[in-house]
Amino acid sequence: MKLMNRNFVLVVIGQIISLFGNSILRFALPLYLLDATGSSAVFGAAMACSFIPMALLSPVGGLLADRINKKNIMVALDFGTALLTILFLLGVNVYSPVILVTIVMIVLSGIQAVYQPSVQASMPLLQEKENLVTANAIINQINALSGLLGPVAGGIVYGVWGLTPVVAAGCVCFFLSAVMEIFIKIPNVRQNAQNSIWSTVKQDMGSSLNYIRKEQPVIKKVVVLIAFFNLFLTSLIIVGIPVIVKIYLGLSSQLYGYAQGFGAAGGLIGGVLTGVLAGKLKIQKAWKLLLWASFVLLPMGAVLAAPVPVMAAYIVMTLCYGMIMMIATMFSVQMLAYVQEVTPVHLVGKVISMAMAVSMCAQPAGQAMYGVLFDKLGQMPYVVIGATLIVTAGIVIMARHIFAGITTGQEQTGQIPEIDFV
Repeated sequence: MKLMNRNFVLVVIGQIISLFGNSILRFALPLYLLDATGSSAVFGAAMACSFIPMALLSPVGGLLADRINKKNIMVALDFGTALLTILFLLGVNVYSPVILVTIVMIVLSGIQAVYQPSVQASMPLLQEKENLVTANAIINQINALSGLLGPVAGGIVYGVWGLTPVVAAGCVCFFLSAVMEIFIKIPNVRQNAQNSIWSTVKQDMGSSLNYIRKEQPVIKKVVVLIAFFNLFLTSLIIVGIPVIVKIYLGLSSQLYGYAQGFGAAGGLIGGVLTGVLAGKLKIQKAWKLLLWASFVLLPMGAVLAAPVPVMAAYIVMTLCYGMIMMIATMFSVQMLAYVQEVTPVHLVGKVISMAMAVSMCAQPAGQAMYGVLFDKLGQMPYVVIGATLIVTAGIVIMARHIFAGITTGQEQTGQIPEIDFV
């Protein structure tokens, strides 16, 4: 099977359109809330609430991906998201921005939690094993490219015309993506449930948890490590970048959009590097990527502590943000491909979604925590960043032995990767 086969290409095109729409919404809605309230605590609380459905519903998304036609899930959810944006536009001038934006962000998060496992679980059905790393890298590149173009375009449009045209553009993207996905053909390996829905959910969750705990304990340990990493570093980036750029540095929505775009560009570069080096990356040394991501916080905190011009601080922060996203993407693509490789096809969706749910469970708490911290220490953001660096670096160093237990199919056939992250 060719890498760029017809169905994979259709998935790619649908993802480009859908993820662009998702990107401009994820940029504009929190920014609108931050502008409307001026409170990092309210902003952090709203972001935390929006991530709760992602953690809770990811296992549900995995169950659906393994039991329902994956194409139908993607089509239905894209049409549903288009409808959601229409409802938002009808209520934006009627209801409180805090309540309305928070509700819409929560629903969008829940939709993404169910949507993404279907995309990820379809990869082993559309690609041979040797193409999985490259295929996942392509999907991540699309995510990063959409994240690059979305905030830049959204920042310009939002800064000039406001929120309404941004949401309208997102609506069009979701509708077009749904139409595109109708023509995808994904092999259906649906499992027919013999019991009630609750018994099926319990059985499926039990099988995926049992697989992670007993048959692949390395996955369990890595997921716990990522959960701690999300609690501290990921949550800092999600809450800290907009608060520092908009409130502490006092810069425009367009410049915040450029910063978000540069972060996505870092993710794009990371996806490209992972795809190019797919056969040479040494997954046992992947923990060093997380350590490097922690160290990148050092110049970010230093430039905020030093008496430097605002634009100089903005440029350094933006560069560091891009670096963190590049490193995180390289790590994520490797781990996702590893899980897809070692997991049986009938469990892929459930295992990936369960791993995502556990790894993200701490993120809402982290976002709420940083919202309060930036409210209390708004004039000293470098203190928050410095403390995060120390904590995350310490966690990664203590957990580095986990990766020694990872064995890939390539290594079992004697094709040992050659690249280390020293």
